[in-house]
Amino acid sequence: MAFKLYTFFRSSAAYRARIALNLKGADYDSIPVHLRSKAHRSDDYRALNPQALVPALADDGVVIPQSLAIIEYLDETLPEPPLLPESAVDRAIVRSMAQLIASDMHPLCNLRVLIYLKDVLGQSEDDVNTWYRHWVAEGFGSLEVMAARYSTDGRTCFGSAVTLADICLAPQYFNAQRFDCDLTPYPTLAKINAALVERPEFAAAHPSLQPDAE
Repeated sequence: MAFKLYTFFRSSAAYRARIALNLKGADYDSIPVHLRSKAHRSDDYRALNPQALVPALADDGVVIPQSLAIIEYLDETLPEPPLLPESAVDRAIVRSMAQLIASDMHPLCNLRVLIYLKDVLGQSEDDVNTWYRHWVAEGFGSLEVMAARYSTDGRTCFGSAVTLADICLAPQYFNAQRFDCDLTPYPTLAKINAALVERPEFAAAHPSLQPDAE
């Protein structure tokens, strides 16, 4: 039975889940949940996923929210290829790189935060963009140092195999480009991202190729 992925084409968290499913060679059906039309806040979707966010992965009647939980679930149930290194210390480093994006950068820059800044707090479009670019610079500045330290091939964030860190990097880099962030201070990340997006599993997950793309 195929997985069901509740997704939105431009959600970076859903983008991560799509990459992971593709890397695992998993069959899945994409079920679009439009964020701007607030479909994620409907009673039907809340009954499915009380967090009312995307992505959510349905597998055999169980619904798993949160992208990192989904990816680690896939890694445990579909172990090839592994998305985390073998040693405990290496796994900790990769998780720290992934969480730098998923826990530090993304929560400050996701759609609901930007909408709140603009519509509720009355910030201008320029101020919202300045906010976004600031937190991208904060996060990517740290990740640039870590990737330069731990990548052995310049094509992945850690070692020479795709890991959870890469799955988080590519969507965040895409969004940073979309918001016209200055990415010149991060040459290591630029090189890694360029290599990642050429991989078919990453390319197929790109927002522009999703059935709900606008």
